[in-house]
Amino acid sequence: MPKLNANSVPSYRLHRQSGQAIVTLNGRDNLLGTHGTAASKAEYNRRIAEWIANGRRLPQAVPDLSIGELIARYREHAGTYYRHPDGTPTSEVDNIRQAMKPLRLLYGKLAAAEFSPLKLQALRETMMHPIEGRGWSRKNINRAVNRIRGMFKWAAASELAPASVHHGLMAVAGLKVGRCEARETEPIQPVADSIVDAVLPFLTSTVKAMIQLQRLTGARPGEICTMRIGDLQRTGEVWTYRLQQHKTQHHGRQRAISIGPRAQHVLKPFLLRIDPSAYIFSPADAVAEMRQRRSENRKTPIGHGNRRGTNVKRRPKRTPSTSYDVAAYRRAITRACDVADVWAKGGQIVANDERIISRWHPHQLRHTAATDIRRQFGLEAAQHVLGHASVDMTQVYAERNQEIARAVAAKIG
Repeated sequence: MPKLNANSVPSYRLHRQSGQAIVTLNGRDNLLGTHGTAASKAEYNRRIAEWIANGRRLPQAVPDLSIGELIARYREHAGTYYRHPDGTPTSEVDNIRQAMKPLRLLYGKLAAAEFSPLKLQALRETMMHPIEGRGWSRKNINRAVNRIRGMFKWAAASELAPASVHHGLMAVAGLKVGRCEARETEPIQPVADSIVDAVLPFLTSTVKAMIQLQRLTGARPGEICTMRIGDLQRTGEVWTYRLQQHKTQHHGRQRAISIGPRAQHVLKPFLLRIDPSAYIFSPADAVAEMRQRRSENRKTPIGHGNRRGTNVKRRPKRTPSTSYDVAAYRRAITRACDVADVWAKGGQIVANDERIISRWHPHQLRHTAATDIRRQFGLEAAQHVLGHASVDMTQVYAERNQEIARAVAAKIG
């Protein structure tokens, strides 16, 4: 039998022995009724529609499907559903993978139809108190539980698990603050400009520019990492950065970031590339600058020891990518924070000593920008700059101005 391509549909054929119509799905013959009749053709259309809707598979009997098999199918679905327009997967694919790990370990061999609210609560307890490692935070547990519910909702729609399973799981309320044993995470706070400025000298010019641009625009770290030359409209006093893909794109929203004169000054040295599809901030440039800096600081004379280029691997396992991702951006900042802290202590590394330069991450820069914009221009301005659909989300980022509250208390208190 010839192999079907991704867009082909099994044909409606005559079964000569019985005179009935037949269609072969996943190697299994399905009789449809008397060949040529309207009823058999309607049955053929129904079988094909269900087969395509089920991911080009025959529906499987619900009791036979284990949770481990359901997870495998759902991850396959997520890999095709949660994608950017250019075909690259979104971060939700990895979030689903992480959420399903404890479920597969604890209940992977259990039938999907037998999963119940009590089992979901037992799974939450395992997340809070794992045998090894640190327990999950309350927010992460609630997010993982919601993704597990989403999988069973998809399974019910695909007739892979009874809808009653999903309905039962919806009865399990989320963990509340102060009413569970799950640990709480500290809220993300803005990072002081003095701390950022202390770290900048220990970064490459590429990462330094990314930090300065994020501080000036309030953009998300991922939006800075994926900035391309062709995405910039460099006309007028204020440039516009129109994102081809962004966090809320699947909601039908557009995202444009305004770039003022100070941010333009930061960007201009990186706009010399000819290719408009090239990323502005390249890890390869940062690596080249780091190596050049090491060469300039070399203490051994050039004529002694290894000559430049002699110890370069011909086929390295890792090479710089074309653009930064958020994790690499964060790691570069973390390393610079550690170096800056040692430098601030006069080069002394003391165990369990308090840090002078605390660690911070790029998401805090967005909170810093939001707080400054709200203080100077108000909450609505911060909402538009950050690209939020609602003011409530902006309030999460923009810290309230405590100076105003203290001034009021001084007068009326």
